[in-house]
Amino acid sequence: MKRIIINQLLEWKQSPIRKPLILSGARQVGKTWVLKAFGETYFEDCVYINFEASEIAKNLFDPNLDVHRIISVLEIIHGKKIIPETTLIIFDEIQVAKNGITSLKYFKENAPEYHVVAAGSLLGLSLHSEESFPVGKVDFLEIYPMSFYEYLINCNQEILAQTLQQNNWVLLQTFHEQLIQHLRTYYFLGGMPEVLSVYFQHSDYQLARTIQLSILKGYEQDFSKYAPYSIVPKIRLVWENLIGQLSKENKKFIYNQVKNGARAKEFEEAINWLVNAGLITKVTRVTTPNFPLKSYTNFDVFKLFFIDLGLLAAMGNIPVSILLEKNTIMTEFKGAFSEQFILQSLQTISGLDIAYWTTEVGTAEIDFIVQRDNEIIPIEVKAEENLQAKSLKEYILKYNPKTAIRTSLSNYREEEKFKNIPLYGLAFALSETKE
Repeated sequence: MKRIIINQLLEWKQSPIRKPLILSGARQVGKTWVLKAFGETYFEDCVYINFEASEIAKNLFDPNLDVHRIISVLEIIHGKKIIPETTLIIFDEIQVAKNGITSLKYFKENAPEYHVVAAGSLLGLSLHSEESFPVGKVDFLEIYPMSFYEYLINCNQEILAQTLQQNNWVLLQTFHEQLIQHLRTYYFLGGMPEVLSVYFQHSDYQLARTIQLSILKGYEQDFSKYAPYSIVPKIRLVWENLIGQLSKENKKFIYNQVKNGARAKEFEEAINWLVNAGLITKVTRVTTPNFPLKSYTNFDVFKLFFIDLGLLAAMGNIPVSILLEKNTIMTEFKGAFSEQFILQSLQTISGLDIAYWTTEVGTAEIDFIVQRDNEIIPIEVKAEENLQAKSLKEYILKYNPKTAIRTSLSNYREEEKFKNIPLYGLAFALSETKE
């Protein structure tokens, strides 16, 4: 499996101001595989320590945080000398080891020559309260499920993927229907690496669905294992209600839909737990699209999105047969899957602040509004080939943005005030807007 994030890891390796790196992301998104592949490809040797799997390793930092002692212990465990320039040290599930996160500070201060990467699935939840976080002493990188582009390059469509990356819209029109069919397949499979790996090997949708359901079951087991007992029932209520919330025409999160009479205070902790676990993404509302976007955010009004499109399909029990019925997956649930897909596409672009916009009275809504560099860009999502853009036109009339985007199943075209970008090409078209 080819992952684009390895390019970012290579940039980290070559950086003259490199710090120990924390790679975060939900369970099953491929952290361990990516780091091992990175180590095997770009280093002569790789020391891999999984703190969940080894009691000896779990106590590595107990005596003290002397980096030279730690390196000596690692050399004994590994059976080889650790050479700073040519050895990658991987600390996996580092949140399990007491003082593991804190140790990264001392690698930065006392032994910056070592290449150290730490990974953890629940770093936002499992940091020990007595442990200090090494602010300013570490680099960060987030890994998400595999993107549509990664899906293409792993299913022998590299030339098509490269054409997409180049924004060659004239050539892409020839392959529009082919890309739509791949998009439909991706809507069902999603981007979890194990799901795609099994599908590419066996071309079996039912087998892929079995893996999806297994991943969902594992996440649900994590609720009881890692969450405070008092909020586990509330986490389950929010989790089970996600697809219903996304399937509404107005996707603003409604507490009363989770439980009659529910209020924000009752479910706030449960939602934050799911966000910190990387299982959902909260997209908050802005009513004034000014710089900086975060200053105009209303944190009390938001939409919740799922970790992965394919897992959302599995949670909703969307049948495989729907792939054979043209446009059905695009019209059932209307914006639920299309908005989820666009959210995941936006997450592949570094440096974006993501929100959504409505008027004060809610008469118009833009599905996503993003801040990139010196520009705020509205993005209206259409699930089908519907080319009306009432809310987008109202936004343009009011704020006159330099760039405005409608994304849909239709081909690329430029209107007077905005561009229509095919759903499958948004991530690359948005990159094109950068100065």
